[in-house]
Parts: sequence; C-alpha cells; structure tokens
Amino acid sequence: MKSSEDSIHSHGCDCEPPKTHQISTDISVHAVPVLEPLSTHKMIYITSISGALAGFISGLVVCPLDVAKTRFQAQGAYNNSNDIDKKKNSSNINGTNVSNLKYKSAVQSIKLIWKEEGFRGLYRGVVPITLGYFPTWMIYFTCYEHFKKFYNNYIHDDNLSYFASAISSGAISTTLTNPIWVVKTRLMLQMDDGKTVYSSSNVNANTSTNVTRNVKASPSAGAGISTSPNSKKMDWYRGTFDAFKKMYQHEGLNVFYRGLLPSYFGLIHVAIQFPLYENFKKILKISNNGDETLDMSNTSTKMKTLNFLKFILASSLSKMIASAITYPHEILRTRLQLFNNNSNQQNESQLKGLKRVFKNIIKVEGFKGFYSGFIINLARTVPASAVTMVSFEYFREYFQRFAY
Repeated sequence: MKSSEDSIHSHGCDCEPPKTHQISTDISVHAVPVLEPLSTHKMIYITSISGALAGFISGLVVCPLDVAKTRFQAQGAYNNSNDIDKKKNSSNINGTNVSNLKYKSAVQSIKLIWKEEGFRGLYRGVVPITLGYFPTWMIYFTCYEHFKKFYNNYIHDDNLSYFASAISSGAISTTLTNPIWVVKTRLMLQMDDGKTVYSSSNVNANTSTNVTRNVKASPSAGAGISTSPNSKKMDWYRGTFDAFKKMYQHEGLNVFYRGLLPSYFGLIHVAIQFPLYENFKKILKISNNGDETLDMSNTSTKMKTLNFLKFILASSLSKMIASAITYPHEILRTRLQLFNNNSNQQNESQLKGLKRVFKNIIKVEGFKGFYSGFIINLARTVPASAVTMVSFEYFREYFQRFAY
C-alpha cells in the first residue's frame, strides 16, 4: 500500500505526462498552421485580394503627390520635343536653373495646383490611378508569391530567388497594366478648363513665364497635349474612359504601350526593392523566414505596434534605395508617354524613341534632367510603398486567419 502511494506520489512529483500534454497543446495553439491547411486556390484568392486592396488604398493616399511628380517630370519634355536649337531661349529648361520652372518643389507644386485647380486638381487621374494600382498589385503579389515557390525548387539562394521572382512578376504586371498608366499620365497633365499643363507651342515663345502656359487640347494630340493654339475644348478628355476612346481613335492601339520599353528597364527597380524588403524583414525579425509574416494575432499590443513600425521601416528603406538607383527610367518613360501622334515621331519605334529622348535630355537638361522631380518622387513613392506593403501584410494575415 505504501509502495503504491509512493509510486503515485512519485508520478505526481514527476508530473511528466501532464507537462508533456500541456506543452503539446500550447504548441498546437501557437503554431496553428495558417497557410498549410488552405488550398492553392484559396491562397491565390487571398494574395490577389490583399494585393488589390493594398494598391487601391495606396493610390488614394498618394494621388496628390503623384500628380505633382508627373507634372514636374514633364516640364522638360516639350523643350526636348522642339529641337535642341531652342536651348538658347530663356524659356528652355536646362536642368540647373529652376527659376523658369512652374513647378519647383513638392510643397510648392501641391500648393500651386491647389491654388489653380483646387481639390480636383490634386486628384487629377485618381480613377486611372486606382484602376491601375488595383490590378497591378493584385497581379504582382499573386505572381510574386507563386514565383517564389517555383524558383525555390531550382534556385537555392534566397536572394536570387527573390530577384527572379520580382523580375518575372514585374514583367507580367507591367505589360498588362501599361495602358492604364499611359492614360493616367495624360489625365494628370490636363486642367479643368479644357487646357493642358504644357504645350510645345508655348515653349517656342521666347518668354520665361510661358514654359508651362496652357493651351487647349487638339484631337491630333491625342494626349490632351496640343501643338496648335486653335484646338477645340471639345477634344479635352472628359474622363478616364473618354481618354481611352479618344486616344485609340486618334493614335491607335500602339499609344497604350508607349513607354513600355523603359518600363521594362524599370523592372530592375522591383528586382532591387523586393529582395531588400525580404532581407530587411529578416534583419528586423518580423518574419519567420522572409516568406510569410508572423501570426500577429498572438502578439501583445506592444509587439503589434513594433511589428507595424518595422514593416514601415523595411518597406521605406528598400523603396528609397531602389528609387535612387533606378529613377532615370521613370523620366524616360514619362517623356515617351507624352509625345503625340501629330509629329514626326508617329511611326517611331520604341527603341528609337528612347534613344532620341535620352540624347535630348542630356543635351538640353544635362545629367540632372534624369533626376528631375526626384524629391517629389520620394515623397510620393516612399509613403506609397509603406502603405502598400504594410496593408498587404496585414490584409493577407487577416484573410488567412479568416479563411482558416
């Protein structure tokens, strides 16, 4: 009897079975597989909708800065399109003297647009922006997550896998959504009174204050960018779908893929940004392996806040570095998207047009021309990146828990 009690007492002191059972239970709770139980179909849906919502929110938040950036970038385009010999005119932009520019800085640009055009001016092109970001990030994130798994089977280096995944995903999303961004650029350079922000005919005027004088759009411009002072207001783009229609009628299908070549060059941007982002997540310890986020539902309020700030830091740093390296391609792309079909460049190939724009920027504006509006761009893209990436991470985590 005593030995039996001793035996029971011994087991009670040992308590090994209960402990083992409790530990096993805890592990099953805290390590609930979020992704493994979900089918591939569900994961595609979750990633797609998370990316789409993240892009939509980002587009709304940064639209005013996107308008300011686009107009700033475009200021030199019309000097370049009117031959290099006009460089002697005081109205020409040389890349070093900003006294003749209408838009000089991010803050000044936004204030001026607000003064001249009001709230609507700051959200010029918001429809194509949201229509653009929505499918762009939906396609990109879906492809990116798929390609990461695909390339991991063949590439055993994480950074190379991230690089290849970013390039592949970027190529697909860029090709499919380029028409939307062309329309967005055109609409952002248009004002409420049926006028455009810039005109090559005004650049010809030997008046420093007329670099960005507005003239009414002509149908032959197709972009709302006129070379004729006799253009009719009725040809002004009345909205996103009206722009699609008129651009197709006056410039053909090819206009929607204008600037696509420099956009492909810009794939190096995401090829730099996303591997950096994945590595920053690892360094900051906000992901298990750089692929999936932690289950943030099981962390304290303090840890949730810390993770949130870490996501912002990781996305901001990766975006700043990538932007500094690859920004010139955005200038080239914007300039190519602005040229209209009422010119000698009508049948010009993408490569030939790219070479011409590149040479003209060098001759007229100098090297600084490739970084025109860079500060405005950072003020736009860094918050946009933070909003997009953080929103995506949290939307994905939420939908994964909801689906489970």
